[in-house]
Amino acid sequence: MQLFGLFKTPQNELEKGGRSPAAQTDIPLTPTKRCPACGAYIPVSQLWENLGVCSCGHHFRPNARQRIHWLTDPASFSEHDPDLESRDLLDFPGYPKKLKNAFLACREKEAVITGTASIGGHPCALFVMEPGFMMGSMGTVVGEKITRLFEFALEKQLPVVGFTVSGGARMQEGTLSLMQMAKVSGAVKRHSDAGLLYITVLTDPTTGGVTASFAMEGDILLAEPGAMIGFAGARVIEQTTNKKLPDGFQRAEFLLEHGFVDLIVPRTRQRETLSLLLDAHERPVK
Repeated sequence: MQLFGLFKTPQNELEKGGRSPAAQTDIPLTPTKRCPACGAYIPVSQLWENLGVCSCGHHFRPNARQRIHWLTDPASFSEHDPDLESRDLLDFPGYPKKLKNAFLACREKEAVITGTASIGGHPCALFVMEPGFMMGSMGTVVGEKITRLFEFALEKQLPVVGFTVSGGARMQEGTLSLMQMAKVSGAVKRHSDAGLLYITVLTDPTTGGVTASFAMEGDILLAEPGAMIGFAGARVIEQTTNKKLPDGFQRAEFLLEHGFVDLIVPRTRQRETLSLLLDAHERPVK
């Protein structure tokens, strides 16, 4: 057995298993997040005090409950259908494990949270999609929860505010997932036919079947700065059309310029903007 050097005195900081004094000064004293846009390290506490927006304007991706907390009046949110959760209806390989991992990742049972709340004193029905649950993919439960919310809003004559973030339809549920596009769209249409307001806020990313259905069906379409919004991916479009896409294609600013969204609203102004819109469209009490 070779023991030579086992008890040798460390000769430098690397052998000690530590870092040099100069390197140690780079260690942040508080938890930080690095901004992918400007490269700055931002204290997490400071970042969330600014609603997850860097000083350079980059919008970090929060979870659904953070959005609800930032947006709604204190103690006004009442959740609907919190116990609905997906099942492996098609015996899709590995799907039960993916569902379990999704829950562990965000501690939510599904990719959307629905309920009622008030924003600036104005009551509304609200849905907020959860990016931590399989990137907000739309399955049967997502469709069911949003459909129920629109039906409730129709019964109670409430406007609907929806925050979308999604990678599209959930492939593990096949055609059952795609059916939710028509199902939710039908509920949106009945709500609209009653003269009720529907506002969508498109966040990064909003893609696939969600974009092709209820995300783009709002009476007023708002978007966060820099949000990617589209149906098929840019690479798929380029391969299909054999054309080079313009810079910024599928970003919120591009869609605003081409008339696909009505307004880009930074997160720090969303509560104020939604309050103004709800006030302007509030129906008189009979």
